[in-house]
Amino acid sequence: MQTQSPIKELKKALRLKALARRDALSADYRSNASLQLATHGLSSISLQPGEIVSGFWPIRSEVDLRPLLFALRDKGARLCLPVIIDKQTIIFRELTQDAPMIETGFGTSGPPDDAPVVDPSFMLVPLAAFDERGHRIGYGAGYYDRAIARLLALGANPTLLGVAFDCQKVEIVPDEPHDVPLEAILTESGLRSFGSIDKAN
Repeated sequence: MQTQSPIKELKKALRLKALARRDALSADYRSNASLQLATHGLSSISLQPGEIVSGFWPIRSEVDLRPLLFALRDKGARLCLPVIIDKQTIIFRELTQDAPMIETGFGTSGPPDDAPVVDPSFMLVPLAAFDERGHRIGYGAGYYDRAIARLLALGANPTLLGVAFDCQKVEIVPDEPHDVPLEAILTESGLRSFGSIDKAN
């Protein structure tokens, strides 16, 4: 029987503790914090007209990104959401105002099969835990790691902005050589920038 590496075991423990803290937040707190996060995001994120932004519909106790996403669309962004294709792959389908939402696996919702597949240049990335260096722990399936690697291999260089609640911060995320750090983290208390996130003035 194959055992997990010490780093993977540590990541798993940090993930479970951070998600337990997130789950313990009240629904009212999560709702208000999501609105605060949207306000901070709108004042901190600068996009080109028509820029493709990936987000996600909330599942379980995640941040509700919808207020921020809809506000970014009002400012000219094109939106897309991840759709699970198989156990290894997610793609991003464009979210248009008149398109219905369908179930897309693992409790997620997204645009229907006939929605255009696009490559985002600005990614709002879900996560279980993060640290002050911009390293993240995902949910363990590696979907976003592989999607980001695919975009980089195509020559794209998407801006990576993690989205979470403050309580998901950990002292340090054990990183591995293949890990791609985030350029910033957006929480209810503001934007922590580690890279080249543009500031809208």
